[in-house]
Amino acid sequence: RADALREALATRVVVADGAMGTMLQAQDPTLEDFQQLEGCNEVLNITRPDIVRSVHEAYFSVGVDCVETNTFGANYAALAEYDIPERNFELSEAGARIARQVADEFTASTGQQRWVLGSIGPGTKLPTLGHITYAQIRDAYQVNAEGLISGGADALLVETTQDLLQTKSSIIGARRAMEALGVTVPLICSVTVET
Repeated sequence: RADALREALATRVVVADGAMGTMLQAQDPTLEDFQQLEGCNEVLNITRPDIVRSVHEAYFSVGVDCVETNTFGANYAALAEYDIPERNFELSEAGARIARQVADEFTASTGQQRWVLGSIGPGTKLPTLGHITYAQIRDAYQVNAEGLISGGADALLVETTQDLLQTKSSIIGARRAMEALGVTVPLICSVTVET
């Protein structure tokens, strides 16, 4: 699948999904669904996979080529805000597994290959400002990426990084994850720069 995605990215426009959080919130999950961690959408990968699944189904049903996993905040820094940083791998793997199942179902039913982009969000800590050490965030991004790949992501999407050390740590962490798991998937990065 990764090779087919590389080929598609090189030869045509590949259409991805839209907002995940907005679609999840529209389904009005309860505080219990969040395990009392209101706003931690990634917990829904465990407690309400049906809601997460329905978002992926909605996007695939309108013809997107790929969906992002519900893991934008499944990283050390963001999960530490909820006192659950140790759930990094668990929530990343679960998010990728849900998306993979839906992508495979749509691929089988339509004959058109559908892909899963493993979403790696920036978190809330910037190494350049001393909020977190480079090594700590790099190693945590590696765990995040290992969960995504283990769950079936076809590519890793490092999203909206805003600090060059954060960007570097996420890319190095993702590459280390691929090396540790003995696989290579496309690695895509977007950077948000404020002036």
